[in-house]
Amino acid sequence: MDAALRTRPVAIISSQQQDGTIISVSHEAKKEGLYRGMKLSLARKMSHSALLMPYNRSLYTRLNSYIYKAVSTFTPIAEPACFGQFYLDMTGMKHLYPSYQQAGCSVANVISEKTSLNSTIGISVNKLVSRISTAVVPDTINEIITGEEAHFLSPLESPILPSVHLPQVKKMVQFLYLKQVNDIQKIVHNPQECFIIFGKHFRQVSQETQGKDTSAVRPPTLRDHIIEQVTIPKDTNDHLILRSIVKTMAEQIAFQLRKRRQIAKNVKLEIHYTDGLRKARRDAFVTNNDKSIVKTCYRLFDLANYRRNRIRTIIIDASMFVYFANQTSIFETENTKNNNLSKALDIIRRKHGANSIHSASALGNVPHQKTHHSLLPFAKETLRRY
Repeated sequence: MDAALRTRPVAIISSQQQDGTIISVSHEAKKEGLYRGMKLSLARKMSHSALLMPYNRSLYTRLNSYIYKAVSTFTPIAEPACFGQFYLDMTGMKHLYPSYQQAGCSVANVISEKTSLNSTIGISVNKLVSRISTAVVPDTINEIITGEEAHFLSPLESPILPSVHLPQVKKMVQFLYLKQVNDIQKIVHNPQECFIIFGKHFRQVSQETQGKDTSAVRPPTLRDHIIEQVTIPKDTNDHLILRSIVKTMAEQIAFQLRKRRQIAKNVKLEIHYTDGLRKARRDAFVTNNDKSIVKTCYRLFDLANYRRNRIRTIIIDASMFVYFANQTSIFETENTKNNNLSKALDIIRRKHGANSIHSASALGNVPHQKTHHSLLPFAKETLRRY
């Protein structure tokens, strides 16, 4: 880590392209007028001294792992929220340290030793207040005494509450000009009035304005997933290139599902645009032959990709697996042909590798793909046998 960056305005950007956006800014950069979500072209005009650094996911992932390992030494119940944010169950800490603040100082010191990063720690009775505390209080350690949650939230701006970002709630908060949490607290004292204004969300709004949160700290659990991810070397919105990439990814997912003799009841296709925006759609696979899975992934991609911006990354995540037994049909149907073709291709992939054969529509458009001409005679012979 470069120590000179600590006092210099720094912004993390999604892309060097003109339509890129700022993902995160330092305090010095905020003073220069930069903010999260600002277009890169505007940021360059506003500040010539700010250092614009590209998003480095691999670096952030490693640092996040180091921090998680560091905080996990203090308690077995540690929940990762996002990059650099963790919830710790501090129950029992008072028996090991003179106070919760002393325990927080120990956590901050260990993080600093492991990663050379400064940390902000909020101590409270629940996750909601602790998270808000770290967002608004710059001190290294800040403890909100039990029973003072509503008083702590009162002077803060309304958008600090998660429920205020719900469309129905946000609309009413803006219409009634409820600028501070204190303004919402006055409304929730009357349950009937609160229900009329916020509808089905009134209970959530009421709980959050009082600083109440019943969600428990849950450590991460391992779940079975099959994930295919492609980061495109050059950002593009070329429809043919993007669909060929999706097709290749879908075929890889299908190949792995057939090896497991399973189908996926939950499939998510996620798109990362160059400006940092993400869009995703979900569905399920009803069978595991190539044609069916590619068709499903095409549909998800078309639903998710409704913007004209260039795309940087495509991710397909399959989960919730169940065993699949393909019933043999007496008559040859279209599904039978698709299954037989997939089986023939699997023979080639098992012998020569998963990337050894692709459909003609994918060749030449998929990044870092190589054409294996030596396999074509074997492929033809295998397909004839089926």
